[in-house]
Amino acid sequence: MYAAVLSGGVRGVTSYLMKVEVDVSDGLPSFVMVGYVSGDTKEAGERVRVALKNAGYRMPPARITVNLSPAAIRKEGVSVDLPIAVGLLCAMGEISEASIRDVLILGELGLDGEINRIRGTLPIVTKALESGIRTCILPADNADEGAVVRGMRVIGVHSVQEAIAYLSTPASDRDAVIPPAVIDLDALFRTGGEMTGDDFADINGQIAVKRAAEVAAAGFHHLLLIGPPGAGKSMIAKRMPGILPPLSEEESLEVSAVYSVSGLLNAREALITRRPFLSPHHTITEAALCGGGASPRPGLISLAHRGVLFLDELPEFSRATLDLLRQPLEDKRVQLARTTGSCTYPADFQLLAAMNPCPCGYYPDRNRCRCSDHEIRKYLGRVSGPIIDRIDICVEAPRLSIGDLAQEKAGDNESSASIRARVLAARDRQKKRFAGTKLRFNADMGPADIRRFCPLGEAEEQMLAGLFRSMDLSARAYHRIIKVARTIADLDGSDRIEKRHLTEAACYRMTDSRYWTGQGGAYE
Repeated sequence: MYAAVLSGGVRGVTSYLMKVEVDVSDGLPSFVMVGYVSGDTKEAGERVRVALKNAGYRMPPARITVNLSPAAIRKEGVSVDLPIAVGLLCAMGEISEASIRDVLILGELGLDGEINRIRGTLPIVTKALESGIRTCILPADNADEGAVVRGMRVIGVHSVQEAIAYLSTPASDRDAVIPPAVIDLDALFRTGGEMTGDDFADINGQIAVKRAAEVAAAGFHHLLLIGPPGAGKSMIAKRMPGILPPLSEEESLEVSAVYSVSGLLNAREALITRRPFLSPHHTITEAALCGGGASPRPGLISLAHRGVLFLDELPEFSRATLDLLRQPLEDKRVQLARTTGSCTYPADFQLLAAMNPCPCGYYPDRNRCRCSDHEIRKYLGRVSGPIIDRIDICVEAPRLSIGDLAQEKAGDNESSASIRARVLAARDRQKKRFAGTKLRFNADMGPADIRRFCPLGEAEEQMLAGLFRSMDLSARAYHRIIKVARTIADLDGSDRIEKRHLTEAACYRMTDSRYWTGQGGAYE
């Protein structure tokens, strides 16, 4: 007897549908799996045999052949356990073929017949919906994750017995056996849009730095904070999520898909509705940052997709690790190549970084700094010029004065709520400007987009030309000044970029010029 069950798998964050074919025929008792399967997938045969035995079913003493199609894609993971069991029962006549037609089935079996949680559910269910499938059977712990896909009917099952009972029931009565999972997406996004975390009102002084953080949040620009220890660099960076615009539904599904294939979504978290904020230690390996492994998994820069990657003590990261960020910062994706194929992960993140200006942290205050010029050059040289050139906003966080600290008593510090209101208003202007395009924030613009959306007047053109010559800018830095100026104009409510906007944007390039060029560091 022959049966075919629809299932699916993932490669990177790209999903594909898989046909699980089961044939039970006369011959020496055996269980053979074909279709370019990995070692963990091949073990499904023994798991299925024992799970069905403990569920009250015995595999016949026959030749059983399982084929996972398409054969050109390497099959990894354990999500095919349940579809193999269902296909086997269908081939044995325990389940009708009509009951599994146009139904996607995923799940890992325990030896006791329990169905365990799997990774990669969300992208597989999304692919199934695009292919016209409207019903899927998933592990109960993955049911909410699948139910966030609008238009998909998701059935969560705890055991193979529940799956058999559901499929053996007439279609009209199945909802009484196991009701479909239901998720209130609107409520999820309302909760995700609420402001959480620490407040900017806790930070005294540093008006210029907080302004730079506001500009960075409004345009999703990369931001570097340079200053002595205790100046508040990390405090400001850790409050950035509170002023960032909330995730849209499309962005939320993208982020959740990355977390799904990483196995980081749990049963209580059906969807990522807040922008990720990740802050790795400087000892992180290159593979952990960018992803990799024999069976590739996303790295931290992909887990920070549509969110924030904060690198504190930037020069303490190895230069090789930092230079791995060069391509993702430009291409917004990571491509990993293996002998079994290649996979691509999204990596559209906002980079926040903080660093001291020298090993002791107090340069250029020569009353406190005891570092030699050579030590300072060597320290700054750990961060390469191309990385600095890719950061839109570089700003100095000076040492706080007693007047700044006394400001706490006055209560004059602006709250995150008021800053976020301006950020959201600027975001709305960008949303209208980029309607009908793939662009979301000003930071996403390329040279062609800048010419289209950021026209400059004659006076502004002349001013920018003077800045280009006097600051010895690269072409990339030239375009980044225009993009930052566009964001400043959005915060100002202006439809056009004016000279004052360009002036402020140019000031955010002065810090790297002062430290790196002035000290003969990475640029020389």
